Amino acid sequence: MSGKKITCFECAQVNRVPQEKLSAQPKCGTCGAKLFATKVPEIDLATLQKASRNDDVPLIVDFWAPWCGPCRQMAPQFSQAANDLAGQARLVKLNTEEHPQAGAKYRIRGIPTMAAFANGKEKARQSGAMPAAAIVKWVRGAL
Repeated sequence: MSGKKITCFECAQVNRVPQEKLSAQPKCGTCGAKLFATKVPEIDLATLQKASRNDDVPLIVDFWAPWCGPCRQMAPQFSQAANDLAGQARLVKLNTEEHPQAGAKYRIRGIPTMAAFANGKEKARQSGAMPAAAIVKWVRGAL
């Protein structure tokens, strides 16, 4: 079977999407959710582990918490970067307050922290709030 493996953030089903369809708003074959959401999805540790291990499309995770001022400041910038990178990478958020085991597992020492995953491994990490253009530049450089 050809195509890129992409985990659905709604039902956790792994989908195969032909390369040429990546920019055409592909949907999950199981639940119908968009695989490249227009709104940055919130995920949990189990979904992060499955997607980072299986997906052929790079995954960029923003580790954040609702009480963090810089995290809230960066949220709209991260959303803009997600739109700019649609089809090239998928950007998601993981709330370290709701999922402290994720922060511990990935050794998150400060937030916001972004981590880039590709081919089953963490490829790069960046801490601190950034504007959308800098996020896009960092993602492209990291991958």
